[in-house]
Parts: sequence; structure tokens; C-alpha cells
Amino acid sequence: MSERQGAELPVILPIFPLTGVLLLPRGRLPLNIFEPRYLAMTRGALAGERLIGMVQPSDPTVQESNPPVYPTGCAGRITSFSETDDGRFLITLTGTGRFRIREELPLLEGYRRIVPDWTEFARDNEGEEEARFDRERLMRGLRAYFQQHQITADWDAVTSVPGERLVTSIAMICPFDPREKQALLEAPDLDERARLLTAIVEMALMHRPSEGTGARH
Repeated sequence: MSERQGAELPVILPIFPLTGVLLLPRGRLPLNIFEPRYLAMTRGALAGERLIGMVQPSDPTVQESNPPVYPTGCAGRITSFSETDDGRFLITLTGTGRFRIREELPLLEGYRRIVPDWTEFARDNEGEEEARFDRERLMRGLRAYFQQHQITADWDAVTSVPGERLVTSIAMICPFDPREKQALLEAPDLDERARLLTAIVEMALMHRPSEGTGARH
């Protein structure tokens, strides 16, 4: 990681907990922001480093406004922003790098902030990884998985996508269990993430698709 990249990493990061929502380095995540505290979070991010940390609640059954979250998340930079007539923000986050939560700070205007530790995932800032995983096996599984879940795809486009972008896109968009999403986030490198993704897809093919797996933003 270059000195310039390191200088851009903030020491305080707002976090946005969403169950079943995954952001990975260099992935793109569209979000519809409407809660007052998250509107305040977005305004604060736009006025600063433009970074927001995406995390998942560690127990989705906990019904409280600030549930416990997994200790690992991924920061995203706001790379697209618009405001609607009814006061919502439509933003796109582009994943920059993962972090561990070192400490959680007091709320600010209702939203949560943490002190992130970036050191374990410094390689996330080095650009796209070279793919060495079994792409053909993953593609076979994906064709069957998409058919099972009635997901349409432009397979010519899918087959031409570079390895990291393929794995990142599939991991982010597919309706996997939140624990599976977290495991994909925490995979140490691209090849391990691809192997895990292949295993998750193949395991899903052994079971009927569950209902109501779509993530709510």
C-alpha cells in the first residue's frame, strides 16, 4: 500500500449495518438512503473522506436500532450521488478496502462510528488480483444456480468478465445466507473467495431455494 493510499484511510469511519448486504473491494453497491440518521451519515461522509463502512449485524434476529455487528466490514467510497425530490439520497459505494473494528465510538446524529484497523487487509488497496481458481467449475454451478433461482443473465457478458470482477459481482448479488456473505467477505484472497463461492453455489443446488432471501435496504 502506498503512502498516499495509507494517508487516505480515515481513523474514524461511519458504519451502515445491513443484513445480507455485501460490499467487496472494487465492487459497486447502490443504496437508497432515507432514514434520518443515515441521511446525516451520508451528508457527513460527503463533507469528509466520502467513505462509509458496510457491516452486517451478527445476529439478524436482534430487533434493536443498534444491533451487534460482525467485527469485519468493507469501506466504500461514494462514487455516485443524487438527491430525490422527497429528500432521499441515491448513492453508489465502490469498495475500497476491508477493516476490523477496533473500537466503537459514541453516536453522532444517531449514526454509528468506529475506529477501523486497516492493517490486516492492506493488500485490498493494491488493485485487482490475478485469478487462479477453477473458473469452469464455478460457471457450471452458476448456470444451474441461476436457473434454480430464476435469475436471468447475459452469459456472453458473464463469461467475458475478468476473474475478480466475476467473483465479486456474484458474491454481492446472489441471495446467499448472511453468514455465507460474511464468510465471503472475510476470505483472505480472491482464490479462497472463489473456492468458497463455488462451494456455496454447489451446496445451494442440493436444496430447494428458500423464500424471502432478498436483502432489504
